[in-house]
Amino acid sequence: MTDDHTLAPAAGDVLVVTQKVVSKAEGRVVRLAEVEPRPEAMDWARAWDKDPRQVEVVLRETAEVVRMERGVIISRTAHGFVCANAGVDASNVGGDEVVTLLPEDPDASATGLRQALLDELGVDVGVIVSDSFGRPWRVGITDVALGVSGFAPLDDLRGRADADGREMQATVVAVADELASTAELASGKTSRQPAVLVRGAQLPPGPGSITRDVVMPRERDLFG
Repeated sequence: MTDDHTLAPAAGDVLVVTQKVVSKAEGRVVRLAEVEPRPEAMDWARAWDKDPRQVEVVLRETAEVVRMERGVIISRTAHGFVCANAGVDASNVGGDEVVTLLPEDPDASATGLRQALLDELGVDVGVIVSDSFGRPWRVGITDVALGVSGFAPLDDLRGRADADGREMQATVVAVADELASTAELASGKTSRQPAVLVRGAQLPPGPGSITRDVVMPRERDLFG
């Protein structure tokens, strides 16, 4: 893992890029002055001392409201992500009157970045688009992968032997999420460094997709 700005990407590296800079580049930015909140957004904002315009943007980005309670909206987005406020973010966006939205297709965003690096540098690296998510039943946030390109996001260890020779029945390692979290430790939340190059990771081979491979299918959701 490195945050050395002079290090050139090499084959096998992974470039982890924050959602915020990708969203800005793709125009996924909303100016709150242009938002007209619906009555539901105004009522919710009034009850919990929120900006009704930002609440309106959250509701627009929400495919399904999982929970609205204690001033927090837990949303299921069109991508299938279950997260706070549908991923709408007002922090570190360059002004109080602006919010960013999640990329429309984070896997495609990662693939586009990977192709651009290949065209520009002649090097095929893995790419992750990352964002900070909260975690059910645990305090604190960690970065996760919203999009991936160049390797499989999961390492399926089922059927392999563990250290004691027992066959693993349920272990699937979230490699892309682990790399996203590792990269965030290098960059930090306030460094204004939107990308981190990770080197030396063992990457599962093959194509992959966060929305297809990592997002939990509704039929397997024990809590939905």
